[in-house]
Amino acid sequence: MVLTPVGDDEVATIVTTLEMRTRPPLRPLPSSPLRLVAWDRPSVEKYRALFRRVGAPWLWFSRLVMAERQLLDIIHDPDVSIYAVVDRAGIEVGMLELDFREPRTCELSYFALIPELAGKGLGRWLMAEALSRAWIKGIDRVWVHTCTLDHPSALNFYRAQGFVAIKRTIETFPDPRLTGHLPPDAAPQIPLLSRR
Repeated sequence: MVLTPVGDDEVATIVTTLEMRTRPPLRPLPSSPLRLVAWDRPSVEKYRALFRRVGAPWLWFSRLVMAERQLLDIIHDPDVSIYAVVDRAGIEVGMLELDFREPRTCELSYFALIPELAGKGLGRWLMAEALSRAWIKGIDRVWVHTCTLDHPSALNFYRAQGFVAIKRTIETFPDPRLTGHLPPDAAPQIPLLSRR
């Protein structure tokens, strides 16, 4: 066994890639008090605000550090579908992003609800919505990745929905709480080892 040191100012995670190669059988859509609202060409500010809200507890930072033009090229691409999950009051409490830029493939790029909604069965509703939108004509593969920084149930949730794990990789990156991209109190379950 080899232990690889990770700098005090870095975070490491194991990323698992999962896929579906066949559309799952149709099932009744679970009920939910939430609804999906399509975001057509959202502003960078609006997109990043929701990304931060749903992702900060898991140290999501990639879209926060991305150059604005690069982010706009993704979120305004006609082959990328972005949805906000909203509650009855119209408050954004989650997001879904489907990327169809690779031929015959859909990536569930981002799939999240705010932590306060965990354990209420709403993830099954959101996944049913996601898969109904992902498996469009001509799609042969739907895939997603999760990591050990995500919600502890994420990997098992994806597997229970029919995804099969196909690959693992290790990712290290500068701790976004130290770079100022996320507040120091984000993701308290992940130790902050270095303070600048």
